[in-house]
Amino acid sequence: AVIVVHLFGQTAQMDALLAICNRWNIPLIEDAAEALGASYTGAGDIARPAGTLGTMGIFSFDGSKVITTSKGGMLIADDEALVTHARKLARQAREPVDHYEHEEVGYNYRMSNLLAAVGRAQLPALADRVAARRAVFAAYEERLRDVPGISFQPTAPWGTHARWLTAILLNPADAGLDREALKAILTAQGVESRAVWKPMHQQPVYQRMGLHSVGGAVADDLFARGLCLPSSSSLRMSQVDYICDVIRRAVTHR
Repeated sequence: AVIVVHLFGQTAQMDALLAICNRWNIPLIEDAAEALGASYTGAGDIARPAGTLGTMGIFSFDGSKVITTSKGGMLIADDEALVTHARKLARQAREPVDHYEHEEVGYNYRMSNLLAAVGRAQLPALADRVAARRAVFAAYEERLRDVPGISFQPTAPWGTHARWLTAILLNPADAGLDREALKAILTAQGVESRAVWKPMHQQPVYQRMGLHSVGGAVADDLFARGLCLPSSSSLRMSQVDYICDVIRRAVTHR
């Protein structure tokens, strides 16, 4: 299968990817953990929610997500047989007999009813929380627009961006400092930030296994220059102002 990750709240270019997968009859699984509330339009001109275009879609309800159940997530598909089998695997792959019998290896991936209720109770607030994240991004973009060496992820023309996370790219040649230096300054001023995700081909566990990547230069560059900023739906504009002031002073000082 091909697993496509929708990063920071924006869907990938699904029409092109689906065409390739359909040509070779390869299932496409959408990792929409970061894209709840985003949509994809593409060539069909019908907006579809992230996670509903491929064979299966997966979502995360981790504490950092727009809707949270503390831990856990959700798997969706329009193929009833796939969903039934996934549900069986998540429930230890027990066979439908009155004793514990297993024809295949299963897992205990079940979310408790209590946590599921916590997640469902937040669904009516999803649109408001996505709107709040978009407002946070817009505020960052407006306040840092003229700061040299800083750029943002643009909105792709094929859908809507949920703006789950606001991340900047830092050009050290223009900003006068690199990502780690800016991160240290933010930390000293009480602002939490972190690098964007480390590429899989750089992970020691895979390097020790002798695995190799195809390409990877773009991911390497994003990891070297990308910095995630506070992006909570509950972030106040006064806090955004403070963070932007710290960044502006850091770049101007350098």
